[in-house]
Amino acid sequence: MKKLFFLASAMLMIMSCGGKTEDEVEETKNEPIAPNSGLRIAFVEVDSLMTQYQFCKDYTEVMAVEYANIQKELAAKQHTLQQHAASMQKKYESNGFTTRDELERAQAGIQREEQELAALSDRLSAEFANTQAAYNDEMRDSIQAFLKVYNKKKKYDYILSKGGDNMLYANPAYDITNDVIKGLNKRYKVKPEVAAKLKKANEDNK
Repeated sequence: MKKLFFLASAMLMIMSCGGKTEDEVEETKNEPIAPNSGLRIAFVEVDSLMTQYQFCKDYTEVMAVEYANIQKELAAKQHTLQQHAASMQKKYESNGFTTRDELERAQAGIQREEQELAALSDRLSAEFANTQAAYNDEMRDSIQAFLKVYNKKKKYDYILSKGGDNMLYANPAYDITNDVIKGLNKRYKVKPEVAAKLKKANEDNK
């Protein structure tokens, strides 16, 4: 299972659209406009968003704890399986099995444990992936909802995501990252269940 948290691809290209009231958006100093095109364009640095948006920080921590718990559970099961296999091998080498049928039953038991461990690993991996996908969807929805409100007054034609090499160059004058992060964090309210998980994680780390 790969340890993978919030994907930068959650920031999509957003076309200008309406939202709530204008007074919900604070004034910004920059007014990005594409030269000679009549288009109003801005962009958001995805890397900064992932590290400074409190939603991402909270859920990254929660997912890290859940991933660690999965690894711990699988490691414990693997250790138990290894002990059982070693015990069977020791019994075999000391002629502890009185019949062929007894040996085969012991071997079948080890194989069954291996299959159960593999099934458990697959199930936990799928559950983790589904939870991560749900968090990514929630993050994307929160960003899009904010940008609809933000763009009610700004009226950009395009708000682009800039991450990695998806843009070779972007004029810093078009950067609205700080405005977006500030606005997102102002709107963000941590869910009670997430707050509980974060509290437990902090207590466990003490």
